[in-house]
Amino acid sequence: MQRARCYLLGETAVVLELEPPVTLESQKRIWRLTQRLPDYPEVLEAIPGMNNITVVLRNPQSRALDAIERLQRWWEESEVLEPDSRQIDIPVVYGGALGPDLPLVAEYSGLTPKQVVELHASQDYVVWFLGFQPGFAYLGGLSPTLAMPRHAEPRVQVPAGSVGIGGQHTGIYPLDTPGGWQLIGHTSLAMFDARKAEPVLLRPGDTVRFVPQKEGVC
Repeated sequence: MQRARCYLLGETAVVLELEPPVTLESQKRIWRLTQRLPDYPEVLEAIPGMNNITVVLRNPQSRALDAIERLQRWWEESEVLEPDSRQIDIPVVYGGALGPDLPLVAEYSGLTPKQVVELHASQDYVVWFLGFQPGFAYLGGLSPTLAMPRHAEPRVQVPAGSVGIGGQHTGIYPLDTPGGWQLIGHTSLAMFDARKAEPVLLRPGDTVRFVPQKEGVC
């Protein structure tokens, strides 16, 4: 079992953070703990992250130390959660004006742009957690060949629907925003729509597959 440490975050929350590595099994245990925590009356919100969970407390002044003790014990007792996973296909137009970093990713990985597309679209990805923006899913399962650093200087604006690579993850920008991920394509599928009863398309545990919509990337 991965060791965990707990600490205070600001004035209202505590964090349980796991030591490396980041694994899908540990994320599943984090999902299970996230489900369990709202049953504790002192918890306002439980927010899963990558190898961590943040717990916002109702009475942090008097309950923080107790919450840290409970978190540590609950982590040791936690089990893996196998969620009701959905298969979501994401149509993607790779390269071009909305995938401007595809040549850079190809050069970095030692592949052609066409090979990058084929490899990126050949994987099944799992939604590890949501963060950064409403509906921004961090997708695990990226081939190590395609892993690459973010831009040293983020773009001022990344269009909603942009498909990018950042470190060991791939993901889709739900909204127009500044961002530093390597952009390799674009989807017309909305990741977030505030008008819908369920505004966020993807949920932790979902399986995602990218489907190329046209050639012409090489």
